Amino acid sequence: MARAGIYKSEVVRARDNLLAMGRYPSIDAIRGELGNTGSKGTIHRYLKEIEEEEGGNTGAQVAVSEAIQDLAARLAERLHQEADQRLAALTDKHKAEIAALNDAMAALRNESELFRGQAERQTIELATEKAAHADTLATLQDERIARAQMAQRIMDMEGQLAKEETYRGSLEEKHRHAREALEHFRAAAKEQREQDQRQFDQQIQFLQGELRTAKDTMNTKQQELIRSYEDNARLSSELTHARSELHRQEGEVRSLRPAKEQLAVAEVKNQQLSEQLAQANARVADLGKENQENIGKLQQTVETGQRLESELMVAKAVVVSQEKIFEKLAALQVPPAKSINTKKNSVDSQNSLFNSEE
Repeated sequence: MARAGIYKSEVVRARDNLLAMGRYPSIDAIRGELGNTGSKGTIHRYLKEIEEEEGGNTGAQVAVSEAIQDLAARLAERLHQEADQRLAALTDKHKAEIAALNDAMAALRNESELFRGQAERQTIELATEKAAHADTLATLQDERIARAQMAQRIMDMEGQLAKEETYRGSLEEKHRHAREALEHFRAAAKEQREQDQRQFDQQIQFLQGELRTAKDTMNTKQQELIRSYEDNARLSSELTHARSELHRQEGEVRSLRPAKEQLAVAEVKNQQLSEQLAQANARVADLGKENQENIGKLQQTVETGQRLESELMVAKAVVVSQEKIFEKLAALQVPPAKSINTKKNSVDSQNSLFNSEE
């Protein structure tokens, strides 16, 4: 930065140096020798004082008229003024440029600080991005490994799927055969059930016929028993009447002993009555035996009817249990051979039961 002022001794020393170098000690040359410091007016004033101090010597050395010197002085003064004006304008322009440059430098400095902050942030972001990129690369590597493993698993699963498809086809074939066997079993079971139902209906009809026959027989036996009771009562009354008649006749015989004829007649009649009484007693005994036989037959008939009713109930229970067993077998899809054998065994056991009861 230029100094605020210069000293006269400095101007003298600069002038002497220029003269020693053979140069003309002009104001610009002196100012340049002084390091571009000091105003040109001050330098001109100091030069004028120096020339005045050295007036005699200068006039002896330079043979110039005073008019020329005065003109030169005025020209120099004017040149100095113009130079000062130009210098002032240049100085203002320079100051303005310096201020503009300072503003530009401040703006550049701010922009540089902004750029530096952005650079630091970008550096941090770059480091973060690098770390994220490294993580992404690691994740990508893991994904590649997982993808290779997944591809291998897919290949294995495709092979297993092919095996499962083959196994599924085999299972479908087995299921188809099983459905066909089940349909055959259902048809056979239905036919067997219908046959068993027909046999059961026939057995029920037979048992109902037997029961009706037994009931008719029992009713007949009951009628015969009633008639036997009536005959027995009638014979008993006849026997009682005969006994009373016998007693009466015996009384008459005892009272009419003299009457032999009557006695003979009475004896004949008594003989006849005795024979009738013997016949009546025999008839009563026969009727008693027949009554006992009828009572036994009636009891047998009642027992037969009860047995037939119990057999009918057992047959109905067996049919209900067989229907439940058939429904369970159809629900559980038991293999046909085993189910048919079981059903045949149950039918055989039922037939053996009815045969044993018959």
